[in-house]
Amino acid sequence: MEPFDAVDVIRTKRDGLVLSDAQIDWVIDAYTRGVVAHEQMSALAMAIWLNGMERPEIARWTQAMIASGERMDFSSLSKPTADKHSTGGVGDKITLPLAPLVAVFDVAVPQLSGRGLGHTGGTLDKLESIPGWRADLSNAEMLAQLEDLGAVICAAGAGLAPADKRLYALRDTTGTVESIPLIASSIMSKKIAEGTGSLVLDVKVGSGAFMKTLDDARELARTMVDLGTDAGVRTSALLTDMSTPLGLTAGNALEVRESVEVLAGGGPQDVVDLTVALAEEMLRLAGRPDADPRAALADGRAMDVWRRMIAAQGGDPDAPLPTARHTDVVTADADGVLDSLDAYAVGIAAWRLGAGRAKQGDPVQAGAGVELHAKPGEAVRAGQPLLTLHSDDEARFARAREALDGAVGIEPAAEGADASGASAGTGSIVLESMS
Repeated sequence: MEPFDAVDVIRTKRDGLVLSDAQIDWVIDAYTRGVVAHEQMSALAMAIWLNGMERPEIARWTQAMIASGERMDFSSLSKPTADKHSTGGVGDKITLPLAPLVAVFDVAVPQLSGRGLGHTGGTLDKLESIPGWRADLSNAEMLAQLEDLGAVICAAGAGLAPADKRLYALRDTTGTVESIPLIASSIMSKKIAEGTGSLVLDVKVGSGAFMKTLDDARELARTMVDLGTDAGVRTSALLTDMSTPLGLTAGNALEVRESVEVLAGGGPQDVVDLTVALAEEMLRLAGRPDADPRAALADGRAMDVWRRMIAAQGGDPDAPLPTARHTDVVTADADGVLDSLDAYAVGIAAWRLGAGRAKQGDPVQAGAGVELHAKPGEAVRAGQPLLTLHSDDEARFARAREALDGAVGIEPAAEGADASGASAGTGSIVLESMS
């Protein structure tokens, strides 16, 4: 005999009341066991999305999801651990260069990553475009790789917060992704169960992020920092701009290629700057405040760790990356200065081109996505390529172009302005920090 009825729990939150600790513990456990049906948890998730949760509720919900599975332990490692989590954006490939970069300084980075959610790309989807690379490692393999070379990017094991795995997929198909309590508890249940000693949160703000406003991003960041700190994890957050795609690519193999450019000492400046900023914060929390990650990108040390990390997981770092069979070029319709390029629209276009999935388990195209040829602040000419769309299926181009309708803003250049195409700059990508 179950101590609660799912309908009563749903009604409690539907009516704007506070769920008790016992209700939360039961509903998470019962959903994991299959006693609470998907449609019932969908209704509860929507009630939470509409009415929110108080801080004690979020904390208890997070602990209940942690308790649904195992907890990892990295205390056997000879080095401190530090991890990073991004709330998701368009063109956000930062994990790829960041993990090996931090590992250069004798800090272990246990980066348990996920697949795409909605219009945002998934780190595992990107890395799986590398021939031979595998995401699934045992705990023993993960520990051995962390001790040996200091960095691993892999899928979370089935035993880590299984309640979150079920709820994560449900949120994506029920319009409840953007709920701050559900985002915070989802992220932090996995990160706390993972066992990292310190954690830096990259909380995205803007059209391409789940948090569209700075106030919402601050609330999410503060909620997660508090959850981590209360659990004994050294936690801080950077609020970063996601009004424009990060870098010049959105799509799986396209983003891997750009990440390798960053590791080779080049790449787009915004990707380099954010990678370095997050590395500095991770190293500070891990007790390495004097490390110089920018130098480690420039001199090839981070690239060395990347190559070893990819090879350790069965990948060939020298293999050619997949490319899409077809391309379609979007051009500027006027002379002027590129004033805006909406991140959300680019993310939806990449998704429609095949870089993302409509439902859990759908395949993704490794070569699909959007390549940017200009960023806001740059001068453009009518007819100049602005975007190249990549897909294996030409029929996808029409709907991708529909997603981009109104996404590009071109303003007349000021009289006497340089029309060479040199970037005018878009300001710092790091908006605020929080600890």
